[in-house]
Amino acid sequence: MGTQDDEGFEFDTRAVRAGSMQSNFQEHSEALFLTSSFTYKSAAEAARKFANQEPGFLYTRFTNPTVTMFQQRLASLEGAEDCVAAATGMAAIAATVFGLLKQGDHMVSSRSVFGTVVPLFDQIAARLGITTTWVNGADTTAWQSAMRPNTKLLFCESPSNPLAEITDIRAVANIARQAGAVFAVDNCLLTPALQRPLELGADLVVHSATKYLDGQGRVLAGAVCGDKTLIESIYGYVRTAGAALSPFNAWICLKGLETLRLRIEEQSDRALELARWLGTRPLVERVYYAGLESHPQHQLAATQATKQGAVLAFEVEGGQQAAWRVIDACKMISITANLGDTKSTITHPATTTHARLTQRERDAAGISDGLVRVAVGLESAQDLQRDLAQSLR
Repeated sequence: MGTQDDEGFEFDTRAVRAGSMQSNFQEHSEALFLTSSFTYKSAAEAARKFANQEPGFLYTRFTNPTVTMFQQRLASLEGAEDCVAAATGMAAIAATVFGLLKQGDHMVSSRSVFGTVVPLFDQIAARLGITTTWVNGADTTAWQSAMRPNTKLLFCESPSNPLAEITDIRAVANIARQAGAVFAVDNCLLTPALQRPLELGADLVVHSATKYLDGQGRVLAGAVCGDKTLIESIYGYVRTAGAALSPFNAWICLKGLETLRLRIEEQSDRALELARWLGTRPLVERVYYAGLESHPQHQLAATQATKQGAVLAFEVEGGQQAAWRVIDACKMISITANLGDTKSTITHPATTTHARLTQRERDAAGISDGLVRVAVGLESAQDLQRDLAQSLR
């Protein structure tokens, strides 16, 4: 079932069948095409394909059947016209920026983004003459105030990692539309199983497929979904710069999509249970999770997503030393900065995921020294509570 055939099918059906194509061997499970290049019956056929005069696969840096299947399936799940895959989530964000913008262009971005996005925008993009204004992603007025005549791209991560800040996607999409700018949403934490930003008005959806799309912490991958015109420009960057997704990693993510909704809904339920429990612990000063009724944007979050994902954060008394003691005392939860795995993970954002930020940048983003992030996996919720209960002691 290709993307052109999947209209009318439910999410779960498209997650296992959209984008599938068979070789001459008629395999049932999607094939892994581990080849760098493809052969042709004649020089004339090669010339026609390289000139885009007839369809076909050319070179795995920019065309490969396994990668194509992953792209088509993810596009179907996000409700997008097209998708381009990239080597990592950061490669997908870089491709979005450098595929669409030029010297003299301006971006507006939420401060609450993955830590590496900050040096990408403030250092690398800035050296090329692309400037960025940082705003509070939850403040729609701030987005509007930051707009300039040369603003070409708005970027946010909603909910954000790790503080679960929610951007009003519909409102910011309207601001972008009025200015003729592109609005890209990082949907890594919720995935299309829980939230579809394109349906809310966004122009592009960006993924670190390393996380929930793979789902088991095995490979690195990224993707951008949107309309064909925008994706064509981003694809042009990926093809030329070489930030391509490998066929093996694409195959892992393609198979991961089959169980995406089942995994992330279960993980979200366990995260909500854990967040409520953490709110009762004496050493925990505050819990950050948009699924909690106490979250200041809980109602907005509920209008944009069916559930609020599996990532939560909490503040502990005593700053970095106390946070490290809690992390080090965990006996089951893995100490690692990755998320989206079936195994629960715990980390200290200020010294891992956001370590490249200056103290001033961390303060502006709300990344305190006492902040601990947990990405809930598929272990028993009771076992997770027991592990954190003894570590908090």
